[in-house]
Amino acid sequence: MHYNTLGRSGLKVSALQLGTMTFGGDGAFAKTGSTDLDGAKRQIAMAAEAGVNMLDTSNVYSNGLSEQIIGDAVADHRDAILLATKVRFPMGSGPNDRGLSRHHIISACEASLKRLKTDHIDLYWCHQWDGMTPVEETLRALDDLTRAGKIRYAGVSNFSAWHIMKYLGVSEREGFVRPVAQQIHYTLQAREAEQELLPVAMDQGVGAVIWSPLAGGLLTGKYRRNQPDPEGTRRIQGWTEPPVYDPEALYDIIDVLCEVADSYDGVTPAQVALAWLMGREGVASVIVGARNEQQLADNLKAADLTLEKEAVEKLEKVSRKPLAYPYWHQKATASDRLSPADLSLIEPHLEE
Repeated sequence: MHYNTLGRSGLKVSALQLGTMTFGGDGAFAKTGSTDLDGAKRQIAMAAEAGVNMLDTSNVYSNGLSEQIIGDAVADHRDAILLATKVRFPMGSGPNDRGLSRHHIISACEASLKRLKTDHIDLYWCHQWDGMTPVEETLRALDDLTRAGKIRYAGVSNFSAWHIMKYLGVSEREGFVRPVAQQIHYTLQAREAEQELLPVAMDQGVGAVIWSPLAGGLLTGKYRRNQPDPEGTRRIQGWTEPPVYDPEALYDIIDVLCEVADSYDGVTPAQVALAWLMGREGVASVIVGARNEQQLADNLKAADLTLEKEAVEKLEKVSRKPLAYPYWHQKATASDRLSPADLSLIEPHLEE
């Protein structure tokens, strides 16, 4: 397992980490899985044996049950693992039971600490943007929790680039805790993050941690052109993340994933998709979750796969999107003075 520094911090995180949205199976999250305590212990042990050093959860996953299962599962070896959880989404019916207000952040943090059976959270994510709460209020609350020792690092998730820059500007101006990472969706099927979010990761030191790296199972090779969706999968049960706007383009990507996988001995399309992500600039870690131990074992093997240049070029050709404005204009008129962060998006297009 390779370990990367998380953004502009000194924290080392494994290239793969274990996602736990499948733990619990309560409410809508039952569509993703229903791993119980014994199953969670086995998955956590498998991940640890492979070198994974961080577990990712959220208070909203199964309405807190995922956190509770994790707390029970790691109670006797808490210090051997990094725990990350999140705040933002509704945890009750009241008007203050959601968002990134000081009130909700602090009360949600205390509740997560109890469910996780720990005195600190290693990485506390703002799970989604809150445009109604002043940024200063949110960052002050995170700063106070950090100073109290209840959280050790803060990050943001599902923010746009200007949201991130606003947080960074206020944290620098006020001397508040600075977000060290962003948790984002990024796959061969959904490459929007390359336009702004990955350049922010490179330029500002806000490392990218990737959620749903297999596009909710779409990039595992189970979904094929002109075939019905597999039984028992989350999409057959109505799970809509990520959206698919161009099914034919998706199946073109899947075809190449399977072709690349077949060119290696014993490699699956899922492992190819994960290995491609782990090789991208600005990506610090990729979250893998699984309904069962077989899926997890398959995903963990991706840490040992390095794709050859020819394989990467095939994946790039089938999945790379045209440059949007202002990037096509920058390519045409500013290519003599672009930074490494700019070039992370534009350079592959310069020879076109």
